[in-house]
Amino acid sequence: MTNLTLLSFDNYTFTGDLAVIAICFVMVILLMTSFVSRTRSFSIFINIIVLLVASALANIIYHILLVNSSPGEYTGVYIMRIVYHALMFDTFFLYSLYVPVATGMDHAKARKIAIASSILFFILVGADIIETISGYGFRISQDGTVVNKSNLFMIGYCLYIAFLLIAMNQVKGLLYKQILTGFFATMAISVLIRFSQLIFNQSSLTTMTFVLPAIAMMYYMHSNPYNITLGSVDVRSMEDAIRDMYNHKSPFVFLSLFLPEYDEEGKDLPDEIKATIRDFSTKYFRKCVLFQIGNGHVILIAPKKHNPDYEQRISDILDGFNKEYKRFHVAYKIVIGEDIDEISQKNEYVSLIRSIHNSMLENTVHMVDDSDVLRFNKNEYILKELTDIYNKKDVNDPRVLVFCQPVFNIQSGQFDTAEALMRLKLEETGLVFPDQFIPLAENYGYIHVLTEIILHKSCQEISQLIKEGFNINRISVNVSVLELKDKGFCDDINQIISNNSISGEKIAIELTESRSEADFMIMKEKIEELRRQGVRFYLDDFGTGYSNMERIMELPFDIIKFDRSMVLASKTDQRSEKIVENLAHMFKDMEYSILYEGVEDDVDEKRCKEMSASYLQGFKYSRPVPIEQLREFLPKA
Repeated sequence: MTNLTLLSFDNYTFTGDLAVIAICFVMVILLMTSFVSRTRSFSIFINIIVLLVASALANIIYHILLVNSSPGEYTGVYIMRIVYHALMFDTFFLYSLYVPVATGMDHAKARKIAIASSILFFILVGADIIETISGYGFRISQDGTVVNKSNLFMIGYCLYIAFLLIAMNQVKGLLYKQILTGFFATMAISVLIRFSQLIFNQSSLTTMTFVLPAIAMMYYMHSNPYNITLGSVDVRSMEDAIRDMYNHKSPFVFLSLFLPEYDEEGKDLPDEIKATIRDFSTKYFRKCVLFQIGNGHVILIAPKKHNPDYEQRISDILDGFNKEYKRFHVAYKIVIGEDIDEISQKNEYVSLIRSIHNSMLENTVHMVDDSDVLRFNKNEYILKELTDIYNKKDVNDPRVLVFCQPVFNIQSGQFDTAEALMRLKLEETGLVFPDQFIPLAENYGYIHVLTEIILHKSCQEISQLIKEGFNINRISVNVSVLELKDKGFCDDINQIISNNSISGEKIAIELTESRSEADFMIMKEKIEELRRQGVRFYLDDFGTGYSNMERIMELPFDIIKFDRSMVLASKTDQRSEKIVENLAHMFKDMEYSILYEGVEDDVDEKRCKEMSASYLQGFKYSRPVPIEQLREFLPKA
């Protein structure tokens, strides 16, 4: 019998199994040269690939032994046939484990599927062994004739296919419909190939039918997440990488590059900058991975074990960056640090870096130290408390305190108004000031609940002061422009004022001007609506940053608050004083009242009075005090 005859025995050729081995090696190469999340489902998937290679080899060896064994010496053939079937059933078993893990199925359901699948595996393998030993199923006669009275493998194949279909049906609510359809279609093609082999008395593609679902799994669940133009992977991959390094105690360094100009939805990095970043991500560190966090934010992570001289490498990459900066002149923020155990454990590097960005100037480099972590942990605690305040929506929440700074009314010569200032009093941190929690509240959408609380407590105090006979004209409350976008904003404000049985004239709302045309229109609409209920409006922080005189005059403000910077500017030289004075005089002629903030001494007071002041506020009169202490300043009616 020739070798050619051997290769075609039993309508079998090695081609199918050799193709299986080749495909499996290609999949492994692709997975190893891309960045893939090292999750539990990925581990199961790799084991499936190993089993498929082992199965293909076992099938090849089985057919070689079948042809080349001497008459009566078929023990090796029987063993390899059982091994081949066991490996195939084991592959099915791993498929049944993979589906619940990859889809996040409920643990109790996943456990039941694993138990049922393992029982089916042992029954099928056991039955195969018994059939072979007893000679009832597969056997080879003394003259070399193959006798197969049953087709246990096909029965087991069909049982496992049915089992997998049932398992996948259990997770149909957890998977994107089109992905589920793709899996079902792939399995249908595999079954069709298997049954076609029976019709044409062919067995070369049996192992291949197990590979097709694996290809679908790789494409849908473990496909290459690289951004091929930047050479980066996504933030989820970064979280997986950090989790893996933390579990394996692998130290690393990270370098974050943030380009604010491009960190907006719809914006993309220019090709030249992409090329530079791509070059940097491979030029300076070994075995490093680049992660894209946002359109203008990337983080490079490099393992220390492959970069023992990482400090010198960091210095080199910064020198290289400075040279490139001269070419591009794009504003940046760079954060550099080493792995931090507690941050790795919570997988919060992106949040840590973003919190550092908030306090950084543009075009600066920051090296992470312990104080950054302490500050970040404090912010995380504050955020946790803000989340709880938001969820409870208790207008009497004791953690939100109202402080007030009394305002001096020049015309009446009395303190009859005040500005409400928010503080948080938290168990672990004590008193927390607005600059620490207001940005967090705005970023996470909690700010309006805080406004409702401070407004309610202010109204409550106004009501009590009136009952006690104090002359309180109004208390102003700061409101974020973000809140005005809520359709129910005006209703919420009116409801709180009404619930406390006071007039709308007793409340003023302080707003800071916005650049946005959409915000301007919303602001105008909300101001006009609330003014009809008697609520007054202050333009806060005039003189800082952006000020559009035309816009200001279009908005029906009652009082213009000149920022402390204007008070300071007015005493630097005569020219600056003249500018501030003329601005104030112009607003007064237009029937706005002028309030100067930051009045600290008699000289400031005298100069502000000469510059058309209606109201004065500052440390000369009082620092912010708990709202209950306003009684010390207010006159009796």
